[in-house]
Amino acid sequence: MDSSINENPSPTRSRWRKVAYGGMQPGFDDNHTDETFLEAMVMNTNVVKRSMLKVMQDSVSISQYLCIVALVILVWTCTLRSTLNENTLLLLDVSLLGLGFLVLILTAEMMSLNLLFQYFINISFFTTGLYVLAPIYQTLTRSISSDSIWAVTVSLLILHLFLHDYSGSTIRAPGALKNPNLTSCISLNASVVASVFIASRLPSRIQVFAIMLFSLQVFLFAPLVTYCIKKYSFQLHLWFSFGLMVLTLAFVYMLHRLLFVLLLGLLVFVTVVCPYWLIRIQEFKFEINGPWDEAKLCFDITE
Repeated sequence: MDSSINENPSPTRSRWRKVAYGGMQPGFDDNHTDETFLEAMVMNTNVVKRSMLKVMQDSVSISQYLCIVALVILVWTCTLRSTLNENTLLLLDVSLLGLGFLVLILTAEMMSLNLLFQYFINISFFTTGLYVLAPIYQTLTRSISSDSIWAVTVSLLILHLFLHDYSGSTIRAPGALKNPNLTSCISLNASVVASVFIASRLPSRIQVFAIMLFSLQVFLFAPLVTYCIKKYSFQLHLWFSFGLMVLTLAFVYMLHRLLFVLLLGLLVFVTVVCPYWLIRIQEFKFEINGPWDEAKLCFDITE
């Protein structure tokens, strides 16, 4: 009698599903994908198309601050050459402080009398502390050679420009939601140390106090003033920046022709060449997005 062999049909294979936290699916490898996996692939979805004019306008803030630092260096140079005396420096300090407060009053949206009074009290303590510490600054680097002072000062200024926050303010502006970041604080510290090194080469206590007050006013409050101007009116920001560039180039031209050419070339490079370069390299940007990307939160976690 022939024995019949009963063959059990193989169970149907379950369909693979794309799940994030389901573990391994029976009958499929852990890295298995089907033909629908690449249907969700998107190319260059987050690539921002920038216009040449918009990038040039954004680069004006960098050129503006380069001119501000150049003006500070001009004042340092004239003071070290005894072209500017202490009375002129003190008059310059008072004028800058008054103009800064005037700009803050006219442009800041959330400026109140209480906040303005708080600024005034802080500047008063700040000025008093500088005057008391002026003799210490004057003799701080007496045992160090001048060549070392110039080399360290130039290095600190380059570090200051490299780490400076050109889109915001060194100190928190009225109504700003975010505090300055770490790199901007490091940039500010570098500028303060450079100012101390320059002040230590001056002969009198009043000159040390005046040049320190001028330097810290510029490095601390100039970014705040320019930020308020830009936030108040972008057109006013552009006019102010171009006027500052012309003024700086005129002073540098009177000081040294070669420095004028170098500064003019740097401003053209930052304002024209770099934006054109950025627009050109955007053509080679290639970005792929798909189901393999990490999940991103669609809400902000705030305190």
